[in-house]
Amino acid sequence: MVLRIALGIEYDGARFCGWQSQAGGGAVQDAVESALSIIADAPTRVVCAGRTDAGVHALAQVVHFDTAADRPLTAWVRGVNTHLPQSVAITWAQPVGSEFHARFSARGRRYRYLLLNRPQRPGLAAGRVGWFHHPLDVERMQVAASCLLGEHDFSAFRAAECQAKSPIKTLRRAEITRHGDMLVFDFEASAFLHHMVRNLVGALVYVGKGNHPPQWLAELLAGRRRQDAAPTFAADGLYFAGVDYDPQWQLPALPPSPSKVDAETTPLILL
Repeated sequence: MVLRIALGIEYDGARFCGWQSQAGGGAVQDAVESALSIIADAPTRVVCAGRTDAGVHALAQVVHFDTAADRPLTAWVRGVNTHLPQSVAITWAQPVGSEFHARFSARGRRYRYLLLNRPQRPGLAAGRVGWFHHPLDVERMQVAASCLLGEHDFSAFRAAECQAKSPIKTLRRAEITRHGDMLVFDFEASAFLHHMVRNLVGALVYVGKGNHPPQWLAELLAGRRRQDAAPTFAADGLYFAGVDYDPQWQLPALPPSPSKVDAETTPLILL
């Protein structure tokens, strides 16, 4: 009997070449599949909810895999974790029906970007936060972010190598909050284009430092020209923050976005 299992995964992507498996190894997917194959005692492939680029992290990635191995759920969590690098961990395992698909069953995805906004570069959080040295006006950025909400053609924020069939996406949330020296960008959409969040952050930073007025974001959307927008921002501060599924799948509740963050006691703002 073949079972389909869904897993929750968190990882620090700094030392990986991205999520997607590579011929020479070095991807998060390679590490996860290798560990699963040991526990299943058979080659095991996984499908993820959303691929991440080199250097991008995940708070709540979701994958599924099929297996004929009869194992307790603890084996798919604690057992697999013993064979994973320290920077990757399975957080939960849940049997699901064969109709479940980590990618195609998703109703929405969430990303978070952490940006350290101070003159000095990060030390303790190096590789885990973005950095911008000039002061940023968060109020201007919030006004600009409101222009992004709703259904739009996001071609101006799409990487040249993006393979999405359509640049039209529905952005449900675009918020920026400041916690001391840390700016937190939260985005939620039906789906995202390649580099879309990093390109949005880059444009919002341009507004925040005074290069453009807030309405520039609306002009970029209307123009649909990537070359008119800001450069792609660093991958360091980007986190795949969660996936939304129909309750019928009975997956563990995803961590909610915090309403209040103490940037001094939780410098990376991951909880």
